[in-house]
Amino acid sequence: MGLLRVVKLGVLAAFAAAALVPSTPQAAAVEGSGAGISLSLLAESRANLLFDQSQAIELANANIAARHELRVKELGYEPGTTDPREIARQMMLNKYGWDDAQFACYDHVIMGESEWNVHADNPHSSAYGIPQALPGSKMASFGSDWRTNPATQLAWGLDYVHDRYGTPCGAWSFKRSHGWY
Repeated sequence: MGLLRVVKLGVLAAFAAAALVPSTPQAAAVEGSGAGISLSLLAESRANLLFDQSQAIELANANIAARHELRVKELGYEPGTTDPREIARQMMLNKYGWDDAQFACYDHVIMGESEWNVHADNPHSSAYGIPQALPGSKMASFGSDWRTNPATQLAWGLDYVHDRYGTPCGAWSFKRSHGWY
């Protein structure tokens, strides 16, 4: 059931429940006066509608949580995170299962390359961005916003490290012995 449909059902249930509530004490006294509906039936209907509304709200909340989890799984990090280090830490854990020790190695690599500057530009080559992709345009395979988005640069950089060195500590070891990675 779509989120919009659940919300609509909840709103309809709320309006229906409100319509069943007597508006004045005199209206409540109509029981047995030929109105045809007893107060106990109205109360039961209202309770059922409130229960249905509560269920719809719970379903909507579960749907929102599930969509959020899918988005985190897709991105590899919590949407709204802006600190490149935190984006990298989350991607490393969520996409590769790498722990804090691996992050420490990646931090050493990146501090030596760009100091986590999304706009880092090597004047002696065409290396660019946080991972210093050479050429920087390689990162376009991970998004057209590669020049400005730290998440796009980090997704490319972590994929590169994974494919070439296996782990960030493998990349750090190589960099220490060769001066580049």
